[in-house]
Amino acid sequence: MKTTAIITAAGKGSRAKLNKNKLLEKIGGKTVLELALLPFDYNERIDEIIVTASKDDYAEYKKILTCVTNTPTRIVTGGETRTFSVLNALNECDGDIVIIHDGARPFVTEELINRCLDSVLTFGSGVACVSSVDTVGVIDGDFITQTHRNDCCNVQTPQAFLLSEITEAYSRVTEMDSFTDDAGVYAKFVKPAHMVEGEKSNVKLTFREDFEKYPDLYCGTGFDLHRLIEGRKLVLGGVLIPHDKGLLGHSDADCVIHSLMDALLSAAGLKDIGNLFPDTDLGFKDADSAVLLASVVSTLKEINLSVKNVSLVIMAEKPRLAKYTDAMKARLAPILGVSESDVGISCTTLEGIGTVGREEGIAAQAYVLLQKSRNLGARL
Repeated sequence: MKTTAIITAAGKGSRAKLNKNKLLEKIGGKTVLELALLPFDYNERIDEIIVTASKDDYAEYKKILTCVTNTPTRIVTGGETRTFSVLNALNECDGDIVIIHDGARPFVTEELINRCLDSVLTFGSGVACVSSVDTVGVIDGDFITQTHRNDCCNVQTPQAFLLSEITEAYSRVTEMDSFTDDAGVYAKFVKPAHMVEGEKSNVKLTFREDFEKYPDLYCGTGFDLHRLIEGRKLVLGGVLIPHDKGLLGHSDADCVIHSLMDALLSAAGLKDIGNLFPDTDLGFKDADSAVLLASVVSTLKEINLSVKNVSLVIMAEKPRLAKYTDAMKARLAPILGVSESDVGISCTTLEGIGTVGREEGIAAQAYVLLQKSRNLGARL
């Protein structure tokens, strides 16, 4: 049976109050439209995809679709409302089954798509729904006239139907009708639509704050090793450690913070600490690495990046460092702007192997996760 997916994307998204169509906003490096479309593109049961678009966004959508889809995909100009946009798309369909999905729901899964399609084969329709946890009120102006919960659900998309039936239903819609989804059209002109289990994660992005919940994330890693020598203080993670040797370096040679700074800079796509704090600059002679770390964190803030969490591994044969990790976390967390629980530190030996194992040096490996506040532009 031939199945067509219709992605409704002809709206303006004005309630999001962005400086562009909300479906062109990026989450994790992909536009909302791409994220909504790709699960249908991956699904082998989908034979073609039709995207509805306004005249204003037609060219931009075409550019995106040319690059991302393998399934045959085309664009249909939308109407004045969602209902008439869907009608325009249905008029371009042939085949047996149609599944309709809002482009503003970018987290739809292939599993949910398949549940809707399976329902069509048995019941003629399949509409994604989730149980309502809030009581739903029927209002008249500013007054609630009725409330419901047990007999209510939250209706999502995708919504799948036999093409012949949903086309017949839409052909009977007039300009006097007001619908917000396809199940309403189907239920009025054909028969009650069959529910399938939706997904709470299948949220619709409507308002500006909906987008702010999904910051972009960036991971980074860093490594540093310094040689142990006599006559130097041992500073690790910003904490002075009692030992008969210390680490050799231009600054205080705190390899823990050095690996952490390199991980932060790497995640941000910036140059490493050798470029920022060169050992040829006397201004950094014996510098407190914690102060340098604060400078790196400040640089990240200037480009809208903040630390989400860090994980550190310290490699040392001696001294034993486990009892100092709490002090390190207490020193590092305020500088990073996170809680101590977001700083993980583990310690290990290298079983006598290599530079660390021979007690010639101490090394550290850092992993970090940064988040970028969404730059949503001016409000419309």
